[in-house]
Amino acid sequence: MPKSRVTQNWVKAFRKAIKQTCPVGWTVINDRGRVRVQIGKRGDIQSINLPYSWSEEDWIDAYKRIEVAANIYLEHHQNIDIKNAFQIAASASNKIELNWEEAINEFRSYKTRVKDSTWKSKYKPVLDRVLEALSGKSKPINGLQLCEVVLDQWVKGTSQRRHMRLALYGLLNYCVHRRDFPSLWLPPAMSDDEIVTKTKRVGYPLTDSQIIRLIDGLPDTDIGKRWKFGIQLMAVYGLRPEDLREVYTKKNGEEIWTDYRKSKGGRKGEKTEPRKLLPIWVLDTDGTPADWNYTLKARIAAGESLPPLGKQGRAGGAIGTYLKRQKIWQTLKAEAKQERENLTSYSFRHRFAYYGHNRPQEDGMYRAPKKIAEAMGHQYETHLLSYARFDSKDLAQSFDQHPVEIK
Repeated sequence: MPKSRVTQNWVKAFRKAIKQTCPVGWTVINDRGRVRVQIGKRGDIQSINLPYSWSEEDWIDAYKRIEVAANIYLEHHQNIDIKNAFQIAASASNKIELNWEEAINEFRSYKTRVKDSTWKSKYKPVLDRVLEALSGKSKPINGLQLCEVVLDQWVKGTSQRRHMRLALYGLLNYCVHRRDFPSLWLPPAMSDDEIVTKTKRVGYPLTDSQIIRLIDGLPDTDIGKRWKFGIQLMAVYGLRPEDLREVYTKKNGEEIWTDYRKSKGGRKGEKTEPRKLLPIWVLDTDGTPADWNYTLKARIAAGESLPPLGKQGRAGGAIGTYLKRQKIWQTLKAEAKQERENLTSYSFRHRFAYYGHNRPQEDGMYRAPKKIAEAMGHQYETHLLSYARFDSKDLAQSFDQHPVEIK
């Protein structure tokens, strides 16, 4: 029996690249050890032999020449002879050298808003892989192959891979649109399996009794009093840790505001507006507001010192570092763990959201979710995504609350 021929992998890659980037009808064949390009169908075939051997070593250079000629062919609306297209391409195609290292350096200069620390953690790892891949033996020949090779070391669906993919796609778009790299280096469309599958952690809302136990359990030192003050503000007004830096009063101390501007997710350059803070009192064990609720505005107006919050953007970490050293915090953390929840510096803000949705106002009515969102500085849709589980009172009321006697 005659032996079946097995097409080598590089030949498959060569023909696949031609099919993806050249006009319909273009193909390559082995003509006595040389690369031959054919276009057209039976009875109307044009062809040309190229000065490249039919080999794994030469096929990438041959492909670069073909890609340039194909673009020229298309620019002439396919009304040019194939030999003329290759003659025009000959002076440039085989001399094209893509300087990736220089392109990456220029891309770094172009990304003026990216901090050095961000570049080091979210750009450099994947861009170093680009240089490795393009200096290897089996070099990628287009954006699709480069992305497949370079991103392979990061697990699909993870945030880390997402950061690497965004950096790589950014580089490729920059190279094609600003450095005139051939369009075949454009990145592919994102597939469904690239979607980040990170599960958003739902925060644990401290109860009022836990807040009071925490405040009572902190040391009565100068620094301890400052931390108590910060915790009281976060719990009563639903503050983010960073909000504490920007708390101030207006209208002769009648109103309390925060000027912290948080970036709006997915909206470049947009930030939240300053907001007036509205209270949801922390109630004592007898159901009446703890005395200190009413003094918070006056203490802000008087300039009482808040706790040290560290560098900008690190307030949550500063709060967590202080509290984890306190025995009462460890006790509360254990209580949260029993409920399969995680106690964090945002649990004071979650407390505000929980009671906002579930504690009736003085008139017996419940607050509209949109009002709670506004008080917390949220877009309504964002609030529902993060805090919808706290708005469960209507669901609970739809089911039996007390044992029913069956007759």
